[in-house]
Amino acid sequence: MVKTTWFDVLQQHIKIDIDCLDPAETKSLLPFVPFDQTSNQRLVYVQMVAPENRDLFLQTVQERKNEGWQSILDCMSVRLCALNKDKLQGRFLLQTSPFDAYDEAKTLAHARSYAREFAKVGISKDQFCIKIPSTGPALNAGRELREEGIRTLGTSLFSVAQAVAASQAGCLSISPYYNFSWYHTDRTQWPDVKDPALEHPMSPRIVQILAAYKTLAAATGQTQPMLKMASFLSPEEAMAMAEFGCEHATIPENILADLRRLDVETNPPPPCQGQATGVPAARLAHLAETDPLAGDGWDGKVASVEVDYLANGGEKLQEAIEKDPMTKRGLQEALEMFQECERQSRAAIEEVMKQV
Repeated sequence: MVKTTWFDVLQQHIKIDIDCLDPAETKSLLPFVPFDQTSNQRLVYVQMVAPENRDLFLQTVQERKNEGWQSILDCMSVRLCALNKDKLQGRFLLQTSPFDAYDEAKTLAHARSYAREFAKVGISKDQFCIKIPSTGPALNAGRELREEGIRTLGTSLFSVAQAVAASQAGCLSISPYYNFSWYHTDRTQWPDVKDPALEHPMSPRIVQILAAYKTLAAATGQTQPMLKMASFLSPEEAMAMAEFGCEHATIPENILADLRRLDVETNPPPPCQGQATGVPAARLAHLAETDPLAGDGWDGKVASVEVDYLANGGEKLQEAIEKDPMTKRGLQEALEMFQECERQSRAAIEEVMKQV
């Protein structure tokens, strides 16, 4: 008798994206076909230097060595995506340079570079999405990119203010981090709770973001960004995303393996069904009135949907980030982590450039 797994249950309620560039991982999920395939500077580096991609790496460096390391990295990033061409239901996602997070012009230029590379491998604009940091300058770039038909995802996102700004930028989607980066590196700080949807400190902010988007949709008549939750440390956390009513969950390889291993008979899963898309289960509604990440001094006020967070280069968004210590630290450490990974990619490329 075939067992029903947590993975089987979860995909009935939410679209599952993979947080991985490895074609072997995509193949291992068959007959399931992921919706989107996301990546970041770390995942690109890992696949770029993987032995199985050595020939592709050498070829790319040889072809682009006169154009510099950045051109090689952009080309290689897209070619790694193309290894999974026709193996997804949705889009490939690549992330702009974290070094340009506060430079609108450079974020625009990098996104356009990716778009040109995608076109060269036959991947159209409706088959990719560019991840941009949820800062004022980068989100302003996202607004202009949308006018060019290039869709974006607001990443490194930890707050309602950032989510509202992403909506104002016309982002296709956002990826709030459920866990901060330091939870990954120091598990003693990770809130390993029994019922993540109800007890995890990020849960209230997810409920608040969904409420803000419901208000904005009613007020503007415009489709709001999809929530594609990311940064999970347990299968229970991934299951919880469906109870919030999120449309997607971006799940890494190790958590996907856990979801496929756990069967519902011997390991009953936690609740995983919201009231509707964008509407959390009723038992979570009260979380909108709390914010444990804000600390004991929280005044009970949630970021307003009426503030123009993108005006003057994102001035109001930056003010909101500065006033929110956890968001400020989360954004800074995420950018620093991806900067280090980009440095590794540059070093690897420049070393090969000496050899060819």
